[in-house]
Amino acid sequence: MSDGTPAETAVRRDRFSGGPARGFLSSLAADEAIFAADLAVDRAHVVMLAEQGIIEPETAGEILSALDDVEDADHDALAEGEDVHEAIETAVIDRIGPDGGRMHTARSRNDEVATCIRYRLREDLLAVAEATVAFREALAESAADHVETTMSGYTHLQPAQPTTVAHHLLSYEAAVARETDRLLDAYDRTNRSPLGAAAFAGTPFDIDRDRTAELLGFDGVVRNAMDAVSARDFLLEAAASFASLSVALSGLAEDLIVFANKGFLELDDDYASTSSIMPQKKNPDTLELTRGTVGDAVGELTGVATALKGIPRAYNRDLQRVHPGVFEIAGVVRDATDVAGGAVATATWNESALAAAAGDGFSTATGIADLLAMAGLPFRSAHEIVAHAASSIDGATDAAAAAAKLDAAAEDVLEESLFTYVSRDDVERALDPDVSVASRDSAGGPAPEAVRNAIADVDARIATDRDRVADRHAALDRAADRLETEVATYV
Repeated sequence: MSDGTPAETAVRRDRFSGGPARGFLSSLAADEAIFAADLAVDRAHVVMLAEQGIIEPETAGEILSALDDVEDADHDALAEGEDVHEAIETAVIDRIGPDGGRMHTARSRNDEVATCIRYRLREDLLAVAEATVAFREALAESAADHVETTMSGYTHLQPAQPTTVAHHLLSYEAAVARETDRLLDAYDRTNRSPLGAAAFAGTPFDIDRDRTAELLGFDGVVRNAMDAVSARDFLLEAAASFASLSVALSGLAEDLIVFANKGFLELDDDYASTSSIMPQKKNPDTLELTRGTVGDAVGELTGVATALKGIPRAYNRDLQRVHPGVFEIAGVVRDATDVAGGAVATATWNESALAAAAGDGFSTATGIADLLAMAGLPFRSAHEIVAHAASSIDGATDAAAAAAKLDAAAEDVLEESLFTYVSRDDVERALDPDVSVASRDSAGGPAPEAVRNAIADVDARIATDRDRVADRHAALDRAADRLETEVATYV
C-alpha cells in the first residue's frame, strides 16, 4: 500500500492485507493493458453462470450493471490491490454488496488472467499482421514502379551481379509475407480460451466453457485445465514472431541507410531528420530507430524464454512478469513496420546513379561464365577464364576492351581464342548490366517479365492475407456484438 495502511479487498483479509511486500506483489498498474479484457471476461463468465442456473438472473443483472459503472469510471478509479481482477471484483462488491462476489464463482484468478492475456494479445497480433500487409503493399507498389531500374546486387556488401530495384524490394516482400503467416499462426494458437479451468483442476460447477469461449470470440478452449492456466508458450511464440519481424525490418532499414549513403536513393523529409548543429545534414533517423528495434524485440523474447524456463506446473507468480513486455514490444514493432512501409513508399530512387554503379566490380562476370557454359565449355573452365580476367576488368572498362581481356584470358587458360566458342558481339552484349538482368528470366529472377509475373503473384497473396486478417477482425467484432446482446438481456 502506498501509505502502509492495510486494506481489505475481495481477496485479502487481515492476514494478507498489509506489509512491505504488498506493493511488490501488485501488478495493478501494468494491468491497465488488460482492463478492457478483464471486463469482457467478467461479463461472459457472468452471462454463462446465469444461463447455467448457477447464479440468479437478477444477480447477474446487478453484477453486469456494476461492471458498466466500473468501465465508465475507468482503470484509474480502481482502488489499490494486487491486480486488476481483484480490484474490479472489489469495485463490484462495493457497489452492490456481497452478491458481487458471486461473479467469481467457478473460476480462479489463474484462468481469469490467462484468458485476459490471450484476449488482449490476439488484438496485438492482428494489429501487427495488418501492419505487415500494408508494408508489403508498399514494397510491391514501389517494385512495380522500378521493374526496369537496374542496380548492382551485393553479397558481402561487394558488387556481385546486376539486378533491379524491383527484384530487391520483392525479396523483402517475400520475407515479410512469412512474417504475416507467422503472426496469423500465432494468433490462431493464442485464440483459445482457458476460462473455466479454475485454479488448475477444473470446478464442480456445471459450467459451459465452450459458451464463454464463443461469447469472447475464441475459436475453442484449452481443454486440459492444468495446461490452460500454466501455458504461456503463446506469449513466447508471439514474442518470437515480433522478434523475427524486427530482424527483417532491420535488414531493410540497413539497406536503405546504405543506399542513401551511396546516393542511390533519397528519403522523404517525413522519414528523415537533420542535425542540431550541421544544417546541411539529412539523416535517416527513422530507419536507424527501426533498425534498433530489433534489440528491444530480441531482448523481450529472451526475457520471456528465461522467465518461463523451469517454472513448475501449474500456476506460479513468475508468470505475472511475462506478458506486459510482450504487449509493449508489439506496439513498438507495429510502429516500426509502419515507418518502414512509409519510408519505402515515399523514397526517391536515383535511377541514373544506380545504373552507373550497376556494372561496378565486373558485376557481369557470372553472365560471361554462363554464356561460355551455354556454348559448351564446362562451367568450371568458364569460371576460370573469367576469374583470370577479372583483376584487369572493372566497371569503367568499355565492352570492347573487356572482351579483348577475356579473349586473352582464354588464350592463357585454354590456349585458344574465346571467340572459338562465342561471338565478340555476344560477349560485349553480356557485359551490359541491362542485358545481364534481362537474361536472368528464371522463376524468381530479376528479368522484367519474371518480376512482373512475380508482382502479380504478390498482389494476389497480399489480397488473400488482407482478407485473412479482416476475417479474424470480423469474427471478434461479431463475438463482441453477441456478448453485448446477451448482457443487455440482464441489464
